[in-house]
Amino acid sequence: MFATAFLDIAPLTGVSGTVVLPGSKSISNRVLLLSALSAGRTTLHDLLDSDDTRVMLDALRALGCGVRQSGATVEIDGLGGQLGHSQAALFMGNAGTAIRPLTAALAVLGGDFELRGVPRMHERPIGDLVDALRQIGCHIDYLGQDGFPPLHIGRPCLKLDAPIRVRGDVSSQFLTALLMALPLVATTRDIVIEVVGELISRPYIEITLNLLARFGVQVTRPSGDDHWQRFTIPAASQFRSPGTLFVEADASSASYFIAAGAIATGARGQKGLRIEGVGADSIQGDIRFIEAAQMMGAQVQSGPNWLEVSRGSWPLKAIDLDCNHIPDAAMTLAVMALFAQGTTTLRNIASWRVKETDRIAAMACELRKLGATVEEGADFIRVTPPATAADWRAASIHTYDDHRMAMCFSLAAFNPAGLPVRIVDPKCVAKTFPDYFEALFSLAQTSAEAIPVICVDGPTASGKGTLAGAMAQALGYHLLDSGSLYRITALAAVQAGLTLESVNEQAIADLIPGLSIRFYQDQVFLDSTDVSETIRTEEAGMNASKVSALPKVRQALIDLQHSFRQLPGLVADGRDMGTVIFPESALKVFLTASAEKRAQRRYKQLISKGISATLLDLRADLEARDARDTSRSVAPLRPAQDAQLLDNSDLTVEESVNLVLDWWQSKQPFRAI
Repeated sequence: MFATAFLDIAPLTGVSGTVVLPGSKSISNRVLLLSALSAGRTTLHDLLDSDDTRVMLDALRALGCGVRQSGATVEIDGLGGQLGHSQAALFMGNAGTAIRPLTAALAVLGGDFELRGVPRMHERPIGDLVDALRQIGCHIDYLGQDGFPPLHIGRPCLKLDAPIRVRGDVSSQFLTALLMALPLVATTRDIVIEVVGELISRPYIEITLNLLARFGVQVTRPSGDDHWQRFTIPAASQFRSPGTLFVEADASSASYFIAAGAIATGARGQKGLRIEGVGADSIQGDIRFIEAAQMMGAQVQSGPNWLEVSRGSWPLKAIDLDCNHIPDAAMTLAVMALFAQGTTTLRNIASWRVKETDRIAAMACELRKLGATVEEGADFIRVTPPATAADWRAASIHTYDDHRMAMCFSLAAFNPAGLPVRIVDPKCVAKTFPDYFEALFSLAQTSAEAIPVICVDGPTASGKGTLAGAMAQALGYHLLDSGSLYRITALAAVQAGLTLESVNEQAIADLIPGLSIRFYQDQVFLDSTDVSETIRTEEAGMNASKVSALPKVRQALIDLQHSFRQLPGLVADGRDMGTVIFPESALKVFLTASAEKRAQRRYKQLISKGISATLLDLRADLEARDARDTSRSVAPLRPAQDAQLLDNSDLTVEESVNLVLDWWQSKQPFRAI
């Protein structure tokens, strides 16, 4: 997951390959709570690992539920409708799928509970659910503003003889909460729930009813006009563990890749994109996003647990659609509208205003930044795309701590103007899809020239590795420590049983394309093994000198260095990054610390490791190395003509990083936005 302040996405030109989606948030949190309320042990496979599910798991542990987790598999020891702890203070983050059903379950069971969340959670309405629960004698107090969390829940005095009335036009989660909680107290009589007003987001209620049936509770509904207005929980209902349950992949998350397939033609002869984990027969309502995407021009094929998507009509077709049945996935349609011919109108989306943020207002604001014309109303949004490629604008997208804003707007990087897009606070995707951007970059194509590179060159002990590592971490970019490559190559050759002689030159060169190398700050990994210390020994240095004398090895390593240029970007450090390897890079930095300062740094480093040294000898060695490096016939050490010179003799690492970040920001098209 990218935990940077922002993530710059280079202009993307195509998408192809296969993506495996994470588990559904809506299903994951429902089955976690149902497993906890049931008797016996339930094993859940393919559970979503995200902020919202971790909130639910922490709450269940606090309530006395046994939880064992191994990767995407979780075992829940159910409480059989009886809480293990009757007092707890629960932090709900911004997880509506956790706080609303938990509020209902705890309210009917009773105890001494306090439920709080992040500030935005305290702005999300819960009053209609509290009103419904108070009708039946639940004791719930507001600890802040009436109608909103935080809440205190006490012991109820239940009255279940009359139908329970709940509004359905604000959030379907209120009805879901009642449906999941009331079987706990439907011991001697049927319990009836009546929905007041139009029920929105009906597909999410279908998910709830489907899962209740899996856990042994069959909710009945009348036929005809009252089908969505009256729900009956039969007397003697009791939750029963299904034993084992597999969580479907998230259909809402599929929408971003369905859209990408519709927008971007596959590269290298591949047409389209394969999505695994969910198919058209999904129980999730957002799978009907497929129908909307097809209306806009997408070609979609489906099988058991998979979808294949490719571009059909181009440009996409504008649509006018009632989106009540796909409230979350409809956000993706708003961004797809940027690529449509004409004006797209999305209606019946009032629920957007009470989600993680006011999504109608947020969507309108950010679409306008890109050059779209947008009209918003109480329950609709109307989007007209930029008229021509020249009317698109590079934009820094504010995400409002809303995971779906970040994921939707990443698709704007496929714009016809070839402009990058900045996503502010990319880590907000942790709510439902922590590895979303990694998944996107694994599928997306662009020209190598479009992938940004920052080169950090300089003499030995100038601090270029430290600076490059910090820059890569700040920007979320890949890191290349070119100075380690000869050492790693020598190590790999020795491990393969090859002597470091010219007779093995071709064999050693052939090893290089298959090396799996990763740099992270000051660590070096070869095939997932940390070899940082191994390659920094005197023997490793001598072996590096041997392989560096082999021309075919040198050429293979040049090719390997070019392969590090991957999305979202690269920070490369060495001696010839800006002059030989990436001469067209957007920013070249050349460090010019004095030999005296560098000797002092090296001295402190060696002494801290218990290695004896003298400043005089270290300085003489560095000056000799500088002379050799600057006089080499091949790629001599020198700054590129357009390099920024940085004397960091008297600068801290943080000061150097901030200065280079300022240089980088000055070259981006986002600074004036």
